[in-house]
Amino acid sequence: MTAKATADGTEMSLYRGKSARRRGGRALDNYIGGEWRSADRVETVEDVDPVSGEVVAQVPLSGADEVREAVAAARAVQREWRDVPPQRRARAVLALREELIRRRQELVALVTADMGKTLEDADGEVGRGIESVEAAAAIPHLLKGELLEGVAAGVDVELVRQPVGVVAAITPFNFPAMIPLWFLPFAIACGNSFILKPSEQDPRPAALIMETIDAIEEIPAGVVNLVHGGREAVTAILEDPGIDAVSFVGRAETARIVAEGAVRTGKRVQALGGAKNSLVVMPDADLDEAMPAIMGSAFGAAGQRCLAGSVCVVVGDEARRAEVRGALVGHASELTVGPGEDPATDVCPMVASAARDKVADAIERAQGDGAELLLDGRGEGGAAGTLLGPTIAIADDPECELARDELFGPLLTVVEVDDLDAALDFLNGSRYGNAGAIFTRSGAAARRYRYEAEAGMLGVNVGVPAPVAWFPFSGWKDSIDGDLHANGTDAVRFYTREKVVTSRW
Repeated sequence: MTAKATADGTEMSLYRGKSARRRGGRALDNYIGGEWRSADRVETVEDVDPVSGEVVAQVPLSGADEVREAVAAARAVQREWRDVPPQRRARAVLALREELIRRRQELVALVTADMGKTLEDADGEVGRGIESVEAAAAIPHLLKGELLEGVAAGVDVELVRQPVGVVAAITPFNFPAMIPLWFLPFAIACGNSFILKPSEQDPRPAALIMETIDAIEEIPAGVVNLVHGGREAVTAILEDPGIDAVSFVGRAETARIVAEGAVRTGKRVQALGGAKNSLVVMPDADLDEAMPAIMGSAFGAAGQRCLAGSVCVVVGDEARRAEVRGALVGHASELTVGPGEDPATDVCPMVASAARDKVADAIERAQGDGAELLLDGRGEGGAAGTLLGPTIAIADDPECELARDELFGPLLTVVEVDDLDAALDFLNGSRYGNAGAIFTRSGAAARRYRYEAEAGMLGVNVGVPAPVAWFPFSGWKDSIDGDLHANGTDAVRFYTREKVVTSRW
């Protein structure tokens, strides 16, 4: 494990204590100004193994004091970092890419251990995070402005992009490596300094990313900082006047709170919220092709993705509906539920027992209201109380909780309609607009769907329409508060301010 040497020659790590002791739940440290700093003055929350239920770390619930320390460190170095030429900042980002590739399997294993997802899924997450780093390395091109000569006699106008200043990111549990890497490389490539507040449920991958950065000479101390914490840390980030912009990913209700709090203190904000994504299965869809994609979308990562397909909208007559129901149940019944580190596992544990209980309670309520369960995955929750098998329910009311609310688990709700008109009406009636997909052989149906569907990320015969990092993660409606999305050119626009200069010589 790479560690930073202190003045007296000792080594500091992201944990206090030796590695043998860290397995017993030793406290994590914050990373501020290029140093690992303890937060002994604050309470801690337990980081629990999602398979065994054992405590693997104590996460400090940092507050305003720790956030101020991080802001001071970031503010002290930001102007100097801004003066570093863009091509050199790009090389620093490329150095981060090389270190992440070198430590990829270590990070993959930690994502699985801390969040619970399968090793294959974790590897895909880390790979997508590295793609974001690669995209940010194009910053000398992405930062270029515009010039218009001769707008009047002897007058030229030019637009330039300059860094916002100190920026913070508040990231969720479901992608503990990828989502920090959505924000961090673009923010620092643009010349900002950066503060990360990861989820307190699985913060160890974020700490490993900081440890990786700690070894990169091209990134000066203080440019990137890590503060562990919960609600108090979030409040401090929103209220601290030294932070200029905030990026957030989480539940829609929290995204709105973050957006409003940031705006009250004059901060720029991008707050990505929740989702309830529909997968439309047309009468002509090839079920042999569609079913694996739907299974991966609905039940991959135990449904804990904002791109998960949690509603299957079946278009057709009763015979077709019965055919699709049978295919869904048949394929879902073959999925294996178990620990993420087991290569045979298809459906991993949920991040915590409380998350499982929330989904199980919703299934219980729906069943009590008369919903038909085609497949019931409730059973023993495992040692940590986090296991929930694939569950498929028929929505008798298309406006019911299972059809409309984000429940974030391995639960697929089936809504049956007569035609594409009704499918689009259902999809567009959602408060969310994150993603969706259609399965069809008809170019006309696919074209109409992509034109009329009110969601920012769409798939045609693709179950999880996740954009590559050169495109924005572009949710609509209540799936985002703010105008600019994560990744792509939106990220550069968010992390810079435009300055227009009018000159006469």
